[in-house]
Amino acid sequence: MSLVDLDTITFDDSFVRALPADPSTVRAPREVREACYSFVAPTPVSVPRLLAWSDEAGALLGVKRPTEATGGLIDVLGGNRLLPGMRPFSACYGGHQFGSWAGQLGDGRAISLGEVVAANQRWEVQLKGAGLTPYSRTADGRAVLRSSIREFVCSEAMHHLGVPTTRALCLVGTGDEVVRDMFYDGRARAEAGAIVTRLAPSFVRFGNFELPARRGDHGLLKQLADYVIAEHFADLNASPDAVYGLWFHEICRRTAVMIAHWMRIGFIHGVMNTDNMSILGLTIDYGPYGWVDNYDPGFTPNTTDAAGRRYCFGNQPGIAQWNLLQLARALLPLVDRPEILEEGLKLYRSTFETTYRGMLLDKLGLTEGDHHDEDEVLLEGLLACLTLVEIDMTLFFRKLSTLHDDATTPVDPTTLLPRLREAFYDADSLTDDHRAQITRWLDRYVARTRVDRRTASERRALMNRSNPYVIPRNYIVQQVIDDAEQGETSRIEALLDALRHPYEERSEHAALTAKRPDWARNAPGCSALSCSS
Repeated sequence: MSLVDLDTITFDDSFVRALPADPSTVRAPREVREACYSFVAPTPVSVPRLLAWSDEAGALLGVKRPTEATGGLIDVLGGNRLLPGMRPFSACYGGHQFGSWAGQLGDGRAISLGEVVAANQRWEVQLKGAGLTPYSRTADGRAVLRSSIREFVCSEAMHHLGVPTTRALCLVGTGDEVVRDMFYDGRARAEAGAIVTRLAPSFVRFGNFELPARRGDHGLLKQLADYVIAEHFADLNASPDAVYGLWFHEICRRTAVMIAHWMRIGFIHGVMNTDNMSILGLTIDYGPYGWVDNYDPGFTPNTTDAAGRRYCFGNQPGIAQWNLLQLARALLPLVDRPEILEEGLKLYRSTFETTYRGMLLDKLGLTEGDHHDEDEVLLEGLLACLTLVEIDMTLFFRKLSTLHDDATTPVDPTTLLPRLREAFYDADSLTDDHRAQITRWLDRYVARTRVDRRTASERRALMNRSNPYVIPRNYIVQQVIDDAEQGETSRIEALLDALRHPYEERSEHAALTAKRPDWARNAPGCSALSCSS
């Protein structure tokens, strides 16, 4: 497909044509009722300047990279100019935040410009950080450079890692300062502002259905559900009476697959409120996210969640099911049989368990199905070993694949632990008990590989397709942010270039694979983030 300038693209507006709008054009924060969105234009910025661009995301729209860092297209993506066909809006929705109903929330700093249809796929084009909307509550609708870099880098990295996700087209500096209190501790400071242009087939989330259901507006609830099903779940083969239940089943299935991917690569979303859950099963709203360095099910990067750890790494599968339960309650007025929603929740749990188990076996290079009971014991032992001491999750699995480097000679289990040394944060502190338990697991693992149908070379190839070599490590991204805040933005796209092929071992990217340095253990931006991060 040949790429063109964005100015030549035809924009569509199916969402706003199909659904009711807020009749008021007042931009000030307020309650919005009987509407799915409010028309609101981006607030212009001082000096929009392109800082980073994703060629892959551009190709989704059929749009080529701008030749200049300012003017033209950048004015559009900075919110200073609209193109024909654009009807910018912010969506109205509610949500449960940290387990409690929060009422109306909505797009407080995101404004959708319109939709582009390319290669038979519809893409909603949204500016995050584009200014005040009726849903901004007490905020200003802007975003800072550090949070915008994090979203731009991570959403594209997740795509290349094979995780369902929204996409990021570009990062634009605004030339304006934004005042933020990063940890809500009274130390607010002015920071550089930025806008991320992000893409998704739809940004509709669980909370879009919760709000009208809570308000008893069942007509609006049905209207929105019918639109989403027609536009994004058109392949559901069901009668009108049964379609809502089957639709919920598909949402549960997609959500389960997404969460299994998060657990596979060690990703923590950080703030799994229902307003941050995509109806399409996409990773959405990259805020205080993080990656596990040492494998720790209790780790949360979100300081707001530090006390309760509701959204910690190990809780994510259960929280997703809880969120789906809230969605099910919202959809009750649409179904004749509540049991069909209960069946969807069971489908979520079985899909997650089956998918995650299969992913873990892939990470170990093992064939699923031949030794089910033995594999259950093996996987339980694996996760137990990973929590004994500080073991870098990404390095451990990647190094494990090197144990299968000889296709003819059986592996001697007693030699394996030293070959995994680099994955331990303090290998010298291993006790005899630690060594014995890990060695016993390695012995069991080697015995299992000897009866597997795959050869050693096939096993290693599968493991290297399943275990990333490079991820956007917390401290690496923070270093890129530190440079950008000093005016050096070239490392943003340099990091993205390394993350385009995360499973390929390239010597030039070796520095990006190093374990978390000690200075980053509790450093802001590395393992301590807030919802303004």
